[in-house]
Amino acid sequence: MRLLFVMLALVLSTPAFAQPVESFDSFIAGFRAKALAAGVNASTYDAAMGGLTPDPRVPDLVTSQPEFTTPMWDYIEGRVTQGRIERGKAAIARHSALFASVGQAYGVDPYILGAIWGMETDYGTVLGNDGLIRPIVRSLATLVHQRRTRLVEDEADLIAALQLVQRGPRDAQTLVGSWAGAIGHLQVNPSNVVAHGTDGDGDGQVDLHNSLADALVTSARFLRGLGYQPGVDWGMEVVVPEGFDYLLATRTELRPISFFAERGVARVAGRQFADANLPVFLYVPAGKDGPKFLMTQNYLVLKGYNFSDSYAMSVAHMTDRLKGGGAFVDDWPRSTDFPNLSQRKAIQEALLRLGLYQGAVDGRLGPISQEAYARFQAARGEVADGFITRASYEALAAAAR
Repeated sequence: MRLLFVMLALVLSTPAFAQPVESFDSFIAGFRAKALAAGVNASTYDAAMGGLTPDPRVPDLVTSQPEFTTPMWDYIEGRVTQGRIERGKAAIARHSALFASVGQAYGVDPYILGAIWGMETDYGTVLGNDGLIRPIVRSLATLVHQRRTRLVEDEADLIAALQLVQRGPRDAQTLVGSWAGAIGHLQVNPSNVVAHGTDGDGDGQVDLHNSLADALVTSARFLRGLGYQPGVDWGMEVVVPEGFDYLLATRTELRPISFFAERGVARVAGRQFADANLPVFLYVPAGKDGPKFLMTQNYLVLKGYNFSDSYAMSVAHMTDRLKGGGAFVDDWPRSTDFPNLSQRKAIQEALLRLGLYQGAVDGRLGPISQEAYARFQAARGEVADGFITRASYEALAAAAR
């Protein structure tokens, strides 16, 4: 669990991309030794990587991921739509026996798997879209050459993709996935396909693209490997009393529900807590004026699948909607004026100068930046909810002069 916290903190505190340091052809020639040292044979490497050209679409996609460029509520509502909910219910019903058997065998809520399926590929409908699904060796080679801050992970995924090509039956042209290299119905990256890929339909092959059974079992094993706890929900929406100390809203320490209940935190709509001893953390993604949640470890597991909070919240909410649940009780602060990229970087620089922040100055205002800003708010006697707005930029600019 501590390792997962550290992993997420490191990922969220690093910039999105760097710059190539050599030509693409030089990179292809130089990476060969690293791939061969990892077990890729020379003939596989030369056949898959020889003559490759970079995918010109990838660099722009790296810097324009919607998980990090839109308000959380816009991201969620753009994906957890009524149409997608209804399609998901129908798709899960068509494969009810499969979902039930995977859930029983691996202890993962089938509706979480269904929500990921819907979020990633709209229940498999995009897998035939050549504009979105492409040969991943080329995509990953482009990413590694671009040297975004996931360089270590991107290199591992490129090597894993080459290992999958080496295993067969797919070659470098038919091993396809997203621009970031994710494969199949539930979009698993190659390293985790190598680690967790499982033949779910008994045909002797692991094919996450053409076999929903293989994809569901592989993702279930992946989630369990991240620490997923069977029988535990992702979390619940709550209400927080006036005067609550929002500095307690930190994900670096899980506390029993009773800790928060004793401080006046309650479930929305008069619902009751089922287990007062369940470890949770308080999450206030839109500050004191937006929905608030007590989150379990399984929410952090969703962030291990994709480290964006907007993504994890969307999967969590879609899970509930597929089960027949409704919308969040509290509304989002939709009129919020947010800082632009240069202002977000200035916010981090100011927090750094004030001794409140030790992360990267990259404009990505994740939990580390938010907790630093909450400490700034607390020092000024404000509600320390850590919600960063355009007004935050102005206050910090004045304080850091």
